[in-house]
Amino acid sequence: MTATGEEMHALVERLYPLCRSITGDGVRATLEIVGEYLPLQVHEVPTGTQVLDWTVPQEWNIRDAYVADPTGHRVVDFAASSLHVLGYSVPVSATMPLSELRGHLHTLPDHPTWVPYRTSYYKPEWGFCLAQETLDALPDGEYEVRIDSTLEDGHLTYAEHVIPGQVPDEVIVSCHVCHPSLANDNLAGIAVATFLARALAETTPYYTYRFVYAPGTIGAITWLARNAERIDQVKHGLVLACAGDRGQLTYKQSRRGDAEIDRVLRHVLTATERPHRIAEFTPYGYDERQYCSPGFDLGVGSLTRTPYAGYPEYHTSADNPDFVSPEAMADTLAVCREAFAVLDRNRRYVNLSPYGEPQLGRRGLYDALGGRSDTQQAQMAMLWVLNLSDGEHGLLDVAERSGLPFDTVAAAADALHGAGLIKA
Repeated sequence: MTATGEEMHALVERLYPLCRSITGDGVRATLEIVGEYLPLQVHEVPTGTQVLDWTVPQEWNIRDAYVADPTGHRVVDFAASSLHVLGYSVPVSATMPLSELRGHLHTLPDHPTWVPYRTSYYKPEWGFCLAQETLDALPDGEYEVRIDSTLEDGHLTYAEHVIPGQVPDEVIVSCHVCHPSLANDNLAGIAVATFLARALAETTPYYTYRFVYAPGTIGAITWLARNAERIDQVKHGLVLACAGDRGQLTYKQSRRGDAEIDRVLRHVLTATERPHRIAEFTPYGYDERQYCSPGFDLGVGSLTRTPYAGYPEYHTSADNPDFVSPEAMADTLAVCREAFAVLDRNRRYVNLSPYGEPQLGRRGLYDALGGRSDTQQAQMAMLWVLNLSDGEHGLLDVAERSGLPFDTVAAAADALHGAGLIKA
């Protein structure tokens, strides 16, 4: 277990109790905590703002909610878990028989001890979520029902963290911040994104990296609407979700299928021999479907471990901090760092001595390799880089065609560039 893995898990545990939704103080509290790890620029977008084909909804906040049985005992209590309330429930204060209350109760009969996660964002409704075993034990009688919530004009909140690069072209890393007490979906994604940003800030990246913390769907749509005029600067992107379960890694390709980020993730996952799956794009899932909508068609893929709805604990109280592991989050973070290291160094070069093979020995390039355990491999990398430096092939092309490690190819390119044999 790495120290970073433990730190990410601690962040998940700290965020877990907060009641998040697509708007409201829970999102702000989440971003305030993330802001202790990274400087964030927080944006507040007013209710009623037109964002593409959508409108920013009213803001929802909740203070308390419960169902009390005929003896006054709270059998369902928001204070115990934010999952107990249907997300975006309108206020209610009433007394009703169990027969009437049942129509507002949500359970998981196949998992009688788990509490489901349910929402009603765009249809005025109220309800409670509880374990099936709790429902089965309820006696007939009159029940007190109370939801102390507000649904009124306010704001949608999202945040950004930008790491300046050597060029203004951007890589976006996006995660959703709207789910309440769900550790894998998506607190693990928030934690991995946060520690990835911290790691990148210690380097001098080639690209500018923009981290987007936004509510799912409406948040990504709002970000796209507010950045439509500069969207051409976004060259690559990755959506992070379900980043902490113990399943194998899954990379879902962009709509293009051949975007550079797709090739990079395929290469890294294969070259490192990690158990993984490459999935084709579908217009369902997380916010990659917004970034990859046909009008934008950005090169944005999605990295998860077990994908959405691919594990029984998905959207239930069983997706708790015990379900995610420091080791899995550390592995997800390592893949992201390795992938962005490849992306950052994947240049196209032009051979400045393209007629015949240049004499490497008299330039000291072979001597510089003396004593290396991979001398022959490094020499081959130089020859491959020289041969494919035609302005059309990048270093990832060289690595894939030669079968050589990307790091070896990149080191060869650095040496050749230093010797004045190639130029970017």
